[in-house]
Amino acid sequence: MAARALDARIDQLYQLPLDEFTAARNALAKEAGEEAARVRALAKPSVAAWAINQLYGRDRAEWDALIEAAENARRAHKAVLSGRSGDVRAATKVYDDAVESAVKATLALVSKTNHPVTDATKQAIITTLRALPGDEPPGRLTRALQPGGFEALAGLSIARGADVKPRPAPPAPRAPAPTPSSTRHVDVKALTRAREGAASAERALREAEQAVRREEFEAARTVREEERAAEAVKQAREALTRAASDLKAAEAASDEATRIREAAAKRARDAKHTLTTARSRAEAAASALKKIEKG
Repeated sequence: MAARALDARIDQLYQLPLDEFTAARNALAKEAGEEAARVRALAKPSVAAWAINQLYGRDRAEWDALIEAAENARRAHKAVLSGRSGDVRAATKVYDDAVESAVKATLALVSKTNHPVTDATKQAIITTLRALPGDEPPGRLTRALQPGGFEALAGLSIARGADVKPRPAPPAPRAPAPTPSSTRHVDVKALTRAREGAASAERALREAEQAVRREEFEAARTVREEERAAEAVKQAREALTRAASDLKAAEAASDEATRIREAAAKRARDAKHTLTTARSRAEAAASALKKIEKG
């Protein structure tokens, strides 16, 4: 099996109902050839991880909004920690809203499957959504995650004036005055635009990669549909061939039955004629006998 096709089949495993995962994984391992051991090693997801896999597979817009909000919040925290300006409050508010929306969407998807969700599972879903993106491939989570870094602080307010003033650094040795040839001018606006362009290109790349994965998943699905349709056509043709053979045999049997019926009808007519002749002879013999007896 080709690597791309196998990856698409693995993606599908994590979209199946949870109680079908193990059987489907073992069946796929039998088809995977040299990759069989890797397929058999795929872990069955926890309920929380499975639920979030459903969000990735069935509501990609919600998933993308969550990941983008998480990355924007991470960049804002990183900017502040490195001494640059960043609106942490605004980014965190957007992120908290995205998490809340993703939690509702995930629970709604699970409710459609009639799968029970305990309070512990719901909490695991919330903490895992806050920990995204994680180390495991999207859509293939196998365990609940714990937030780290800024995600663990998300939702907490940042007090005004709480900035920590750094200790003054010891005076550096006086450097010689730069000459005109060594002066370097930095265009701050151009640098900002360049950073924004790089971030936009990174987002576009990520979206393109996600689009490719979606199209590969869809292509694999259509291949399976085509294979199933071809098998159905094959079975229908075989059934048609059997039906034609049965029809031919039935027609032959009908012809034979007609021949036998016609032969039986002829014999019946012959027997009736013989009976009539025999009756006439018997009546003639009886009449002759009476005449003899009287004379």
